Amino acid sequence: MPSVRPGIIDELGLAGIDGRGGAGFPLARKLAASVAAARTERAASVHSRRRTPLVIGNAAEGEPASRKDAVLLATSPHLVLDGLVVAALAAGATDAVLATGAANADVVQRALAERHDAVAITLRVLPHTSFVSGEAAALASAVAGGPGKPTDRVVRLAERGPSGRPTIVSNVETLAQAALVARWGAAWNRSIGTASAPGTRLVTVSDVRDPATAVVLEVAGGTVLGEAIRASRAVPDPARTRAVLVGGWGGTWVPAAALDATLDADGLGPWGASPGAGVVAVLDDATCPVSVTARIAAALAGASAGRCGPCVNGLPRLADVLGALAAGARGADLAGEVRRLTGLVDGRGACHHPDGVARMVRSALSVFHEDVQAHLGGTCAVRR
Repeated sequence: MPSVRPGIIDELGLAGIDGRGGAGFPLARKLAASVAAARTERAASVHSRRRTPLVIGNAAEGEPASRKDAVLLATSPHLVLDGLVVAALAAGATDAVLATGAANADVVQRALAERHDAVAITLRVLPHTSFVSGEAAALASAVAGGPGKPTDRVVRLAERGPSGRPTIVSNVETLAQAALVARWGAAWNRSIGTASAPGTRLVTVSDVRDPATAVVLEVAGGTVLGEAIRASRAVPDPARTRAVLVGGWGGTWVPAAALDATLDADGLGPWGASPGAGVVAVLDDATCPVSVTARIAAALAGASAGRCGPCVNGLPRLADVLGALAAGARGADLAGEVRRLTGLVDGRGACHHPDGVARMVRSALSVFHEDVQAHLGGTCAVRR
């Protein structure tokens, strides 16, 4: 395990380690917020031992199109555990949890048996992993013995989690990056990639119709999107790429014109997209994008926690309307209804799940405008 020297939070900030679970929130800022909350708690409470921070490594990976966390745990479990210790010691925590599904449990358990860390690490095997189970508040709830579902939060996890302790939930790829920075330093990390996207990133590339085709790559920050697709060999003919769903099923559709963009926030920003969890799902020119979008929306509606109006009512209705549009139903402004429904669910959920669905659907209406119009006329631009 790399030594954790004073100033490691600043070093992680200088290295540019951002979150790799989807939101892209910088790890250094999470750690600093938890340290500040713990100091405030100790100053105000006599129960300081019980209120020490808790660090949770997130390997739930409920995103259907992502495989990177499973591959990382299978190939480099000690690197992830090193990063968990780095984050825990930086935050002043004496214990940490690695939460993952049953498929990854054995390799983690074996790695834990080989270690003697200054931080007590507990493996938490999640009974099931769903699309929303990896959301930070949901995972923190599960670790604390709760229902493992997202909830509205007035107080940030970094200030007080479900266990009453300042809680840091960090994706396992983020933790692995932290371990490398602790060992080699910020300058080493920035010797790879670009100034705005330093280091490397794990990317899962697949055919959007079949997540089982997924291939996981480690690419330098700032790698061109099209180059990552070609290098993966996950799709038979990259030249037939019509569009790419970037960032996961709750991500953003970008057209083939975006294949020259870099796979980072700067490159994807003009297309309204971001790398998210590093998911790249490719749509070819022989597949109906309206039908694919409807299928994904239906799956996401079924994957919600069912704890708020947008998920209970809005997402199923949105999926139904998209299904009708995909089937070529006539006699109604289905596209207008889709836009209305995305506006109703966006920003109103207990978590960001409805926002992701709305974003994905809106981008589909834009990128596949001609296909939508064909379906409104009862035909399919791809199948006719």
